[in-house]
Amino acid sequence: MLHGSHLQGQNLVTNNVSVVEGETAIISCRVKNNDDSVIQLLNPNRQTIYFRDVRPLKDSRFQLVNFSDNELLVSLSNVSLSDEGRYVCQLYTDPPQEAYADITVLVPPGNPILESREEIVSEGNETEITCTAMGSKPASTIKWMKGDQPLQGEATVEELYDRMFTVTSRLRLTVSKEDDGVAVICIIDHPAVKDFQAQKYLEVQYKPEVQIVVEFPEGLTREGENLELTCRAKGKPQPHQINWLKVDDDFPSHAVITGSDLFIENLNKSFNGTYRCVASNLVGEAYDDYILYVYDVLTTTPPPTNTTISAFQDSRADGAPQKIDHAVIGGIVAVVVFAMLCLLIVLGRYFARHKGTYFTHEAKGADDAADADTAIINAEGGHNNSDDKKEYYI
Repeated sequence: MLHGSHLQGQNLVTNNVSVVEGETAIISCRVKNNDDSVIQLLNPNRQTIYFRDVRPLKDSRFQLVNFSDNELLVSLSNVSLSDEGRYVCQLYTDPPQEAYADITVLVPPGNPILESREEIVSEGNETEITCTAMGSKPASTIKWMKGDQPLQGEATVEELYDRMFTVTSRLRLTVSKEDDGVAVICIIDHPAVKDFQAQKYLEVQYKPEVQIVVEFPEGLTREGENLELTCRAKGKPQPHQINWLKVDDDFPSHAVITGSDLFIENLNKSFNGTYRCVASNLVGEAYDDYILYVYDVLTTTPPPTNTTISAFQDSRADGAPQKIDHAVIGGIVAVVVFAMLCLLIVLGRYFARHKGTYFTHEAKGADDAADADTAIINAEGGHNNSDDKKEYYI
């Protein structure tokens, strides 16, 4: 039972009451400074329920709880909608005094009805869930939660008889694979009930998640050794097909595929390239890549290119394959640049040496000259005398 506002008429005091249908309401008539005046309680039809401590009305649901000079306290059990209305506390004075107590009857809704447009949804698609709270007074408010995330639905209210209402809320949401198994909860908010809710667990189908795992070797893939790869694929429903292929090239003739495993023995450099595992189910397909680079037997440096490439199912599953081994191209470019640097160093040393020899012999006639004129004459004389001065190119 819920008490409402406080009302006062001179010496009389009473309270409004809200009560759930079927429960008990308490009606109170209290008197301040009573001078032995008579207190009585009237129903909405102004029929006397109690006159002092006597009940003239033959409705046995009304029972006296307490009577004194200052209070008349009456209970009304098994309250129904017909009991709703304004009750009158009356004090026989001159003139008579009255105070009014309004009884409001609350009717809780029936169990919430939760319905889905479809039981199973594919990721990326929209689904619709409806929740109905039937026959309540006042109208219910419906809230939605997905896990711990509040969502907003669209509500419609239908008015029935006797100020009764049915409320339906529609929730539309686009699902992802992370929503699989998450609870969608319809919460009914009504003053007559607490924690009134219904829930449904989403069932979402999604395309596979693919990962290539290197079972052997643990380190570098060298010539003459074996390679063993396993393709792990998970989806809902489980992938019904797993295929291996080599991107932009023929598959090695002696490669062995057993279910989701790929085995290649006696590796050589002709096997270099991108190996792809493709998994598919009813929702779609996805893949993962492994880039193989076979090293020489004596190579001890860490592998720069032997790695798996994530499939990025959302963006690459239907896209073009990866065609270029960037690491290999980077290595070739580095070798070419190094070779060009070595060539430039050798040519620089060669030309520097020849140029130095030429100037040394050319200036030989001026080594002992006293002045510039003598140096020119000596130099010219050197040119004319081919027997004495010769130039050598080394």
